[in-house]
Amino acid sequence: MSQTTPTNWFSLPRIAFWLLLAIFITLQFRLWVGEGGISDIWALREAIERQERENHLIEQRNLRLRAEVDSLKNGLTAVEERARTRLGMIKEDETFFLIIEDQP
Repeated sequence: MSQTTPTNWFSLPRIAFWLLLAIFITLQFRLWVGEGGISDIWALREAIERQERENHLIEQRNLRLRAEVDSLKNGLTAVEERARTRLGMIKEDETFFLIIEDQP
């Protein structure tokens, strides 16, 4: 008859397995949930994309403003246009007509 030996719960391979498993679970937790983990990376990527979109809009606005400043510095037509539309000014010998539509 063959003799069975009782299982040794404290054998070196069994301890190494549980120790490695605990280390693996800890590292996985830190990777997915911990500081600097994947969730933080996703949030940072979204923030970067949002900031880049905002920067693009601001850059476009700055280009328009720069063009407007250049036209105001270099040409009188832009100054004249502003005086007419915003200040209601007219040139000499011009006739100004104001058309008021009836409200329904």
